Amino acid sequence: MTTDNSRLLYERARQVTPGGVNSPVRSMRQVRPYPLFAERGEGAYVYDADGNRYVDLLCSWGPLILGHGHPAVVGAIKEQAERALTFGIASRLEVELAELLTSALPAVDELRFVSSGTEATMSAIRLARAFTGRDLIIKFAGCYHGHVDALLARAGSGAALSALPVSPGVPGKVAEDTIVLPYNDLGAIEQAFRERGDRIAAVIVEPIAANMGVVPPVEGYLVGLRRVTREHGALLIFDEVITGFRVGFSGAQGMFGLDPDLTCLGKVIGGGLPVGAYGGRREIMERIAPQGDVYQAGTLSGSPIAMAAGLAQLSELARDPEAYRRLRELGLTLEREMREAAAAAGVACTVQGAPGLLSAFFCEGPVRDQADTERNQIARYRAFWQSMAESGVLLPPAANEAIFPSLALGDTELEIIRGALPAAFRAAASAD
Repeated sequence: MTTDNSRLLYERARQVTPGGVNSPVRSMRQVRPYPLFAERGEGAYVYDADGNRYVDLLCSWGPLILGHGHPAVVGAIKEQAERALTFGIASRLEVELAELLTSALPAVDELRFVSSGTEATMSAIRLARAFTGRDLIIKFAGCYHGHVDALLARAGSGAALSALPVSPGVPGKVAEDTIVLPYNDLGAIEQAFRERGDRIAAVIVEPIAANMGVVPPVEGYLVGLRRVTREHGALLIFDEVITGFRVGFSGAQGMFGLDPDLTCLGKVIGGGLPVGAYGGRREIMERIAPQGDVYQAGTLSGSPIAMAAGLAQLSELARDPEAYRRLRELGLTLEREMREAAAAAGVACTVQGAPGLLSAFFCEGPVRDQADTERNQIARYRAFWQSMAESGVLLPPAANEAIFPSLALGDTELEIIRGALPAAFRAAASAD
């Protein structure tokens, strides 16, 4: 595998971009000395600047459910681009995609488009505070909701105490209004509400945690969150930026049969283009300007190109009754192959997932919260990643991240992955 062009691009990028990248995880520092620079994608494959081809199990961090360059999605983008790139005023496509989303998601009566998942969570938090007249927000360690100041927080000195900033530039007073609790610990949330229930505006949660690796909720956890928030008059916010339309057409809320008060969505609903949305019960959403008094705006919200791409991808999924069964089976196949190869290599590896996504943790399991993920042996993942890349398989470039199969994977690609796993796990087993 040659990487000279990627190295040269990195050297150029470092002169004009902080760290040579436009998002920290692209640096790939956990697994290699400089990033891979992508050139193009086609179906199940991505090609880098050196012409290396990889089976893509990253899929732009989840949204490319149909794979790269699906004809329906590309065709919709081209058709809209010939009409106009942007308007800055309302368009028919916004209405059509909103109708599709609200019909698919049980808990969403109305929604507002934004340009990113971060904007969606930021706006949902503001709305929750306005609707309840309270200030405190609960989030969970290991769950990532974008780089919103109030949500870039880590746990303080006690389980239910105010959080501390996780990044310079986040004022301590902003983080003080955030409570960070362990994921999958219902007792911790019950204690927090006993102590401060009359001040808690909302609980925001990834219904299936996927930013510390894939960590499914334990039985009864999400039901417990719904019960506790309802008892205390707080809102429950599902961050479905990853799970929405990946685990199923009705998201995690449909999968678990739950009704969060607000839902945040991301790039899946734009076919991989920059887009986000937040929505929920009508009585809550009607507080948003111009109908209500909670301000939120965006010149490029509801971008026609993103709306067209999202409509195309989601319509393709809606038309195929077997799509989500196949996606689930692909994930289960990868889980099984990885477990068998790890066992044959004699390396401790916990493989766990949810429909359409999975993770491999180089430690004994189960992995149920962020504390468990800290047992993941980064050196072993690095060796595993490097061996897989040499064999033509692209995995997430960080140990505690999710693997995303796409429907473009076929028998040929599965055979490439299957053939790469034994050597990769042997490399992991011998890593320090």
